[in-house]
Amino acid sequence: MAKVAPKSLQPTWEAEPAIYVIDDDAGVRDSLGLLFRSVGLRAELFRSANELLQSKLPQIPSCLVLDVRLPGLSGFELHAELTKANVHIPIIFITAHGDIPMSVRAMKAGAVDFITKPFRDQDMLDAVTAAIACDRARLETERARLDLQGLFDSLTSREQEVMALVATGLMNKQVAAQIGLSEITVKIHRGHAMKKMHARSLADLVRMAEALGI
Repeated sequence: MAKVAPKSLQPTWEAEPAIYVIDDDAGVRDSLGLLFRSVGLRAELFRSANELLQSKLPQIPSCLVLDVRLPGLSGFELHAELTKANVHIPIIFITAHGDIPMSVRAMKAGAVDFITKPFRDQDMLDAVTAAIACDRARLETERARLDLQGLFDSLTSREQEVMALVATGLMNKQVAAQIGLSEITVKIHRGHAMKKMHARSLADLVRMAEALGI
């Protein structure tokens, strides 16, 4: 079974969104490609799940338009593979054989929409627009977290320790007693940490620590 290559998970932060269409029906695949390109959207077409898994997937705002029934890996199995590889692209499942249990399964699997064939072009465009907006917000959040992690990594080990303890609600005197430093030294480390983290207040520093899971 093909796996997602590690290089495909590296963030590139490109601005142009992409729609990945995976359908073994060439007619459906090509018509969707034409539809998306007609409104200025980038579309990449695949005949199978394995084709997608063997391709580089840059971290750009994107979504999958994914047929449930595919040769080899099914649409649900592909979604499971992507989830295991920590690839969280919004998915719009499509099928010509939809029923209520299948749609429920799709939504429980994390799909943003479930559309049966034949479908209206506008319904598909609306679903794709919503999915890309959702993914853009996710990537912006992830980018902010990575920027924050970079700032935290610039702290010395002692500054990181002081920041973590301050974030738990301990006062300078309590932090000093816990790590065996003077209170003035703790204040200095805390000040350095706030400056390097670009925190305007202690509350800012605490929110940053929470965002980093410290």
